Amino acid sequence: MIETLMFLLAYLLGSIPSGVWIGKLFFKTDIREHGSGNSGTTNTYRVLGATAGTIVLVMDILKGTIAALLPLWLGSNVHPMVVGLFAVIGHVFPIFAKFKGGKAVATSAGIALGAQPLFLLCLAAIWGSTLYITSMVSLASIIAVIIAAIASLFLGDPLFTVIAWIAMIIVIVRHSSNIVRIKNGSESKVPFGLKKNKS
Repeated sequence: MIETLMFLLAYLLGSIPSGVWIGKLFFKTDIREHGSGNSGTTNTYRVLGATAGTIVLVMDILKGTIAALLPLWLGSNVHPMVVGLFAVIGHVFPIFAKFKGGKAVATSAGIALGAQPLFLLCLAAIWGSTLYITSMVSLASIIAVIIAAIASLFLGDPLFTVIAWIAMIIVIVRHSSNIVRIKNGSESKVPFGLKKNKS
């Protein structure tokens, strides 16, 4: 019974459409009608700016972290990554936003923060460095999640590795259109970094 409750809570946490709610509440803007049309952190940065984007980033990370910590708080032996996966599913298919969600990068990072904090810090450094060099959030996210999946093979935690690879597949599939734009040189860039958008 407690496990079912955890999975449901994790899914509902993940389903919170942070970008949509912040946009509508404070900016009277539905970010799904602008930019890439995505409801996640990257599009929030593009459409609403750095402050709103950072708030949404923190909220999306916390969704994963809280979900991963539920087993500890509720006294369950279920692996935190398993519970966290339900938050990722909720983020991608949110019940509160007609099952059209984001790309799950920040929420996946939040799960890692709850389960393997030092692991996440290393990945955050890789993500930040790649973002600074390329000025592309999508490319930084793709590279970070691939490295995370590979690095998970050396942690000695088989279940963590399985979930990390599942998360990698979800993130890459959700970024398929970004990968096409990266290849043809038309991917949007953030207004900072070595290759920032100067327009």
